[in-house]
Amino acid sequence: MRLILLFCLFSFGTYAQEIQTKQPDTVVQTIFTTYYAKKFEGRKTTSGERYRSSKFTAAHRTLPFGTIIKVKNLHNGKTVVVRVNDRGPFSKKFALDISRAAAKALGIFNLGYARVEISYVTK
Repeated sequence: MRLILLFCLFSFGTYAQEIQTKQPDTVVQTIFTTYYAKKFEGRKTTSGERYRSSKFTAAHRTLPFGTIIKVKNLHNGKTVVVRVNDRGPFSKKFALDISRAAAKALGIFNLGYARVEISYVTK
């Protein structure tokens, strides 16, 4: 009887370890991005923060403020991580505006725009 009870406890312990919490879904999209013009330095963003070109921030039309986005330049493979703190761009061609620091790190500063892959986690 003790052997059966011990076996049951061992089985339950193994089963409990196999239960995993569901991971949030990751969204991956290919879009065009550009960066903020110099004239926006110090202006308030839609979230109320001041835009700083040295920070790794971004503007997106629909993603919630605070969303962390991984942006990969498809031309050279460089990657940056930015935080959404503004709305925009309001152009049909571009879906993301990134700060000047992020644009320089991605290698798109001289060209002004790039085709990128973005990924972020939905809650």
